[in-house]
Amino acid sequence: MRVDVDPETVGRREFYALLNSVVVPRPIAWVSSRSADGVLNLAPHSFFTVSCVTPPMVQFTSVGRKDSLNNVEATGEFVVNFAAEPLYEQVNASGTNFPPEISEFEAIGVTTEPSRTVSVPRVAESPVAIECTLHTTLELGDCTVVIGQVRHIALDAAVMDGDHPEVTRLRPLARLGKDEWTTLGEIRSISRIRHSDWPGHFTPPGS
Repeated sequence: MRVDVDPETVGRREFYALLNSVVVPRPIAWVSSRSADGVLNLAPHSFFTVSCVTPPMVQFTSVGRKDSLNNVEATGEFVVNFAAEPLYEQVNASGTNFPPEISEFEAIGVTTEPSRTVSVPRVAESPVAIECTLHTTLELGDCTVVIGQVRHIALDAAVMDGDHPEVTRLRPLARLGKDEWTTLGEIRSISRIRHSDWPGHFTPPGS
């Protein structure tokens, strides 16, 4: 038995909450930006992913018109700072609806660090920073998708294992539904099966 939900017959907030509860877990783009007046902004966006490999691009979605969107459109730059478990309280606090003239960096007590390729600073306490210039924005209903071209990635050496970051050192945060967050649970590794090797290590149900 299933529960059927039609977006045309329920309210926006109710359906938004339902989507947030089933599209899980969601990585968090902790976006730093600067307004046209020079005020720094820092905000979490949990509609976030990679957009393109070559050239490298990432995207986040502004639900409604937020300061992050206004700032990126005004300056053409932003940084995606990695939302790590030790920064849980600060990431959540940066989602407070401060007025545009207040900098979340100062309000929540995190440190700025100069970026290498953009004028917007990074969060010094974050283990990874993805520096971006604006590629394009796409308006979809009441939201705007912001796509940035990656110009530089800065990683804390402490999270590295050889040439790649190690996920248990990164300790990523993710959003769930309601006011729920999560961290790493069980980590599993499984290789993709080439057609020439089929079925390989896959065992079909009932076999």
